[in-house]
Amino acid sequence: MSKPKYKRVLLKLSGESLASLVPPSRTEKKFGINQQMLNKLAADINHVHQQKIQVALLVGGGNFHRGCQNPSGSFLSRSVSDQMGMLATIMNGLALQSTLESYGLNCLLMSALPIPTLCVSYSRKQALDHLEQGDIVIFVAGTGHPYFSTDTAAALRACELDCDLLLKATKVLGVYTEDPMHNSQAIFLSDITYQEVLSQNMKVMDSTALMMALENKIPIAVFSIYENNGFANVLNQQGQFTLIS
Repeated sequence: MSKPKYKRVLLKLSGESLASLVPPSRTEKKFGINQQMLNKLAADINHVHQQKIQVALLVGGGNFHRGCQNPSGSFLSRSVSDQMGMLATIMNGLALQSTLESYGLNCLLMSALPIPTLCVSYSRKQALDHLEQGDIVIFVAGTGHPYFSTDTAAALRACELDCDLLLKATKVLGVYTEDPMHNSQAIFLSDITYQEVLSQNMKVMDSTALMMALENKIPIAVFSIYENNGFANVLNQQGQFTLIS
């Protein structure tokens, strides 16, 4: 087998991606955790791990609570709602950790919020040490602060850990000229620049995450998590995905 192009990567998973084995429709929202999907994700991650690529994960919490999408006029403040969202990511991280360990993978669950009975508090050095040892490191609780999305948290961790690639797992094959779930005539884009995504206000990641990746020259791959072995295919330059660079 040829030497992998990437040494260390970070995969950003939405909470919603844990909720169903098939992508939700345009108007549908999925909640909870689907064990079949957890098994699929674990198999996909294990496939990459076997290629001797260091894998970090960061997971969202939208399958339980969407902090940043708290409706206007709610009795909850944005700060409290975002804190609830951070706790939701920890539940997802625990489920991922347990499933990955059932596949024989060593995992470290690291939280931006101190919860010592469940997770190790985030430490860059400790994360790097475990990645170098071949462990899967799962980051939860976002940045530990409200008003920052898990996309931004993923970009932050990718920068801190000197990752070669940040992968954004979505429910579509990549980036399109328009939302393909709203417009079937939208054109798929295999390559695009950070500047084009920002200037055209494409809803790929929030602008803070994109700017962080741009400034630190970390490319972003956008792909469908529902495709068979989609994670490994991106790293092996196979299948359909969009590269932002």
